[in-house]
Amino acid sequence: MLKLKSGQVRRWWLRLHRWLAMALGIPLAMVALLGSALIVVKPVDRWLHAELFNVAPGPAAVDLLEQARLRISGEFGPAATLTFRPPRLAGESLRVAVRGPWNGAIYLDPRDARELGRRGEREGAFNLLFEIHSALLMNEIGKPLLAVLALAYFVLLVAGVALWWPRRWRQALTLTLDRGALRALFDLHRAGGAVLGLLIAVPVLTGAYMAWRPLSQAVTSLSGQPSKLSPQVPKLVATVQGTPLDVMVSVARARFDGAPVGYVQVPASPSKPVRVRLLLADDPHPNGLSSVWFHPQSGAVLETHRWDELDPGARGYAVIYPLHTGELGGLGHTVLNCLLGLALVALCGSGIWLWWRRR
Repeated sequence: MLKLKSGQVRRWWLRLHRWLAMALGIPLAMVALLGSALIVVKPVDRWLHAELFNVAPGPAAVDLLEQARLRISGEFGPAATLTFRPPRLAGESLRVAVRGPWNGAIYLDPRDARELGRRGEREGAFNLLFEIHSALLMNEIGKPLLAVLALAYFVLLVAGVALWWPRRWRQALTLTLDRGALRALFDLHRAGGAVLGLLIAVPVLTGAYMAWRPLSQAVTSLSGQPSKLSPQVPKLVATVQGTPLDVMVSVARARFDGAPVGYVQVPASPSKPVRVRLLLADDPHPNGLSSVWFHPQSGAVLETHRWDELDPGARGYAVIYPLHTGELGGLGHTVLNCLLGLALVALCGSGIWLWWRRR
């Protein structure tokens, strides 16, 4: 009776693993393949479009950000949200992401704010691949779907491990390569999934965490700590003159001992604060999560947040983002993530092929 029950459980795991893979394996493999492709395409894109990313070294204009803001806001109007990425190395351009009547990036020479070029958010191979990988070309609607794919992978992993779990551990990773290609592929799929499954889970689950914000909110809720939201902007009379962005950045850097700037985020709504993100030496996030929040008109500092003082859900991004992109462990980690994406594609493809041949 016990053997019968064990066999029934195994058949249940097999059906779950098989039909979940058939239903969601192809989109899961596609997202994984695109993630690996992005790692390769990114440096190629920078090389092919060097005129957008590179400029001759020289001192930046003292009012660079304010010049850029006035010019871009004048073109797209007050409905556009702007995110500035100041140069971090000598010879880099200033990049401004625009969200509003037009979505894309504008590249400027930091010496005089001269425009070098612009690209729409889906223009060019890298941008298009990124939009598919990060949101399935469906903007906010696609992000919870990515979370569903990540959950599907987790269930596939559990079911696969349950099917693989050996009775004799000496045979756990045995490969039979002399009994035909189908048997060899089955053993490779079975052993490869067991060995690489947990490693593949890292980029898959971290991607879901970044894509779907309710996951980080749930982490904070479970911790019992309050969420640390952006500060409220007090109303001012209309006659108050706006403070230049470059002044806000100088104040923000002074708050953190001259730390370099990651991003400057200027929302379209005057009721939302300007955010300056900074790269602290102890912050593992490559773009920095420490922030100084400013009143968009007066330039008064509203709040200052160190990355390690954020709520648990938000603080998690400091490690989860570089884990997903591979930047946490340098070049070796980046190459590993690329290979793990290809391994997931191979597992999905071999599983579907095995099912097809054994029908």
